[in-house]
Amino acid sequence: MRYSDDIIEEVRQKNDIVDVVSQYVKLTRKGSSYFGLCPFHNEKTPSFSVTPGKQMYYCFGCGAGGNVFNFIMEYENYTFGEALKHLADRAGVELPKIEYSREVREKVQERTELLEINKQAAQYFYYQLRTEKGEQGYQYLTGRGLSEETLRKFGLGYSDKFGGGLYQFLKSKGYSDDRLRESGLFNVDERHGMYDKFWNRVIFPIMDVNNRVIGFGGRVMGDGKPKYLNSPETKIFDKSRNLYGLNVARTTRQKYLILCEGYMDVISMHQAGFTNAVASLGTALTSGHASLLKRYTQEVLLLYDSDEAGVRAALRAIPILREAGLNSRVVNLRPYKDPDEFIKNLGAEAFEERLKQASDSFMFRVSVAESEFQMEEPQGQNRFFERCAEMILELKDELERNLYIEAVVRKYRGQYGISTEDLKKRVNTLALKGTPAEYRVQPKKSQDNTTKKKKENASEQAQKLMLTWIVTYPKIFDKVAQYLTPEDFVVPLYREVAGMLFAQREEGDVNPARLLNSFTDSEQQREVASLFNATIHLETPKEQDQAFADTLLRIKTESLAEKNRNWNPADIAGLQEIIKAKKELEELGRKRRELHISFE
Repeated sequence: MRYSDDIIEEVRQKNDIVDVVSQYVKLTRKGSSYFGLCPFHNEKTPSFSVTPGKQMYYCFGCGAGGNVFNFIMEYENYTFGEALKHLADRAGVELPKIEYSREVREKVQERTELLEINKQAAQYFYYQLRTEKGEQGYQYLTGRGLSEETLRKFGLGYSDKFGGGLYQFLKSKGYSDDRLRESGLFNVDERHGMYDKFWNRVIFPIMDVNNRVIGFGGRVMGDGKPKYLNSPETKIFDKSRNLYGLNVARTTRQKYLILCEGYMDVISMHQAGFTNAVASLGTALTSGHASLLKRYTQEVLLLYDSDEAGVRAALRAIPILREAGLNSRVVNLRPYKDPDEFIKNLGAEAFEERLKQASDSFMFRVSVAESEFQMEEPQGQNRFFERCAEMILELKDELERNLYIEAVVRKYRGQYGISTEDLKKRVNTLALKGTPAEYRVQPKKSQDNTTKKKKENASEQAQKLMLTWIVTYPKIFDKVAQYLTPEDFVVPLYREVAGMLFAQREEGDVNPARLLNSFTDSEQQREVASLFNATIHLETPKEQDQAFADTLLRIKTESLAEKNRNWNPADIAGLQEIIKAKKELEELGRKRRELHISFE
């Protein structure tokens, strides 16, 4: 069920965007807008704006933008439904009851109970750590240098040596055996019946991004096997789509996230002040993990152990991150094995310096490849540079390929005499041997193509500017409507938005924040928000008139060109429209000196 547009708009109107955003971001008024440091990327100079008149926010640094729903969705990682409920509760708006089918109600009830069971279990483990039974676990964690504050922050706990305590505790809360079995917290066999899965282990509660306990990890006390034990996958826990520590790290002000191997790596790093650390959950990095990371950052630092297994894990992770559109770098921890050991020996400042020195992931792969060949022999050198050429061909962008050719040559020219021409020739030779088409070196684009792209960008910018102006200065809308219709906006999304704005104008209420309610895709929301925040520096009335005339003419010119491109020679009516549009454009060109406008 989808709530009605009227209900959605009522909730939005009763949650002033300045009031809501102020709960998360310190805002300072400048003119008609408020500014602060963007919560969605790291910055030192405020570029995050909130405009009461539009009831929208927009960051001129990273492009994040939207209305109050979009802000809550992006900041809290909520779905639209969750954001709507959150804001409705805040404003005291009662949402209509949703009538679910019996099947849906049962699924919701099951998930709710499993989440509650995990919450109760986390509280039980946390309490056990602080009892006499939990002394061994407590000594282990504090012996690893963890503070009481850190123990609380991550909800660390302990499961005692006897495997029935948690089961008896949860049974006393009234949960059925069937539901407890579904939680993944218990084993069942004929001899023992149902008993605790986790025993004699320190416990790491695993939380989703909304701070709900969805599973557990446990480290055995002593030499038992396995050393680490994780919850099995359940209806609320998918280890390939969750990352340990992301519930805390997602709000970091750093521009990157650090991907570690395990629980203790994440915890020790957070305690040392590196609150952007996360880890996969007892499994190799997956595309699901990468997609999740992409929601919060554009760059990932790989911080796996410095042993052979850690190197292999980094090599597996790099292409997965790349496929998801993420940049990645690799941190060198040597001579230490893991971040905990490094920080304890050299301190947080030295660790920060290592992060800054992280290797480009492609050049890391090159360095690893170098170690696989006998580089003191010509044959080994030849095979190594062949491998480099193969890796370069994996890159789809020509500029990127050329940059890495230069980087490889720069690194090895002095030692092995490799030249740019040598490596380029090797790359091209491999491409001609039948490398998949998408990896082949593409010919350079002609000047004509470059010029065409610039024109297209100028046309898009003109359309954005016009949409920004009619939203920011509603008084000019009537004049704009004398010359433009939504069909003159040739970019499909811009045309759709223009159509909505023109419809709102007919109703007498130009409301961009309400318009955004119609877009549910996050990327579309960002792009639509950017349409209302295009800027151009204008100081004098003459500059305003000139900018308005130039923008109007560019939009009309591109609109006519689009009609010509799509015209079917058999369409006589279409031809007449083109002739009419051409005459209107010529007339507009003659009248451009009369196109006075006031942005007040």
